[in-house]
Amino acid sequence: MDFTEISCKEFVAELAGKSPVPGGGGASALVGAIGTALGSMVGSLTVGKKKYADVEQDVLDLMDKANRIQIELLGLVNRDAEVFEPLSRAYGLPKNTEEEKAEKARIMEQALRDACSVPLEIMELCCRAIDLQKEFAEKGNRLAISDAGVGAALCKAALIGASFNVFINTKSMADREYAFFEQKTAYDMLDMYIPLADEVTEYVLNKLL
Repeated sequence: MDFTEISCKEFVAELAGKSPVPGGGGASALVGAIGTALGSMVGSLTVGKKKYADVEQDVLDLMDKANRIQIELLGLVNRDAEVFEPLSRAYGLPKNTEEEKAEKARIMEQALRDACSVPLEIMELCCRAIDLQKEFAEKGNRLAISDAGVGAALCKAALIGASFNVFINTKSMADREYAFFEQKTAYDMLDMYIPLADEVTEYVLNKLL
């Protein structure tokens, strides 16, 4: 199933069901895409306005970057489900003999790495989107600044949500050195971009009050 082609109602129903996919990773990717799209909305309401003629090219550039991030995030909605399936199958592999145990451990480790790679990519894209939201908020149409704030808040939520999917996979990895490296990569993004997203939402809030 292509989770980006079904209706919002169907997607939510799939999330609420027993199937493990789509799950938190796919939901985070979709939320990130929605948040990024809100930045593009601010841009769309800015270009062509005489009042913002001096920043129009900047905004057009931002919209181009945002569009590419949106496309990538939407692609990761399905990709997250795809990489989870081998991991789900690996949990059910037999381990009756030493050979089976070793084979299961090998397959599990690779599946965990693959399952971890997608939420890390979602996080990276959300970080880039938060950078864009900051500029949309500063340069975009004042009448649409609230949308930049919502976009930043959603991208922050998607960033945090994707990190949970990193940590649940690294927790089970046998290669602890690799796990710690992936954890640090995720933590570094959280440490830098949660405050930046908060800065954007605070900036927007101050402009609204």
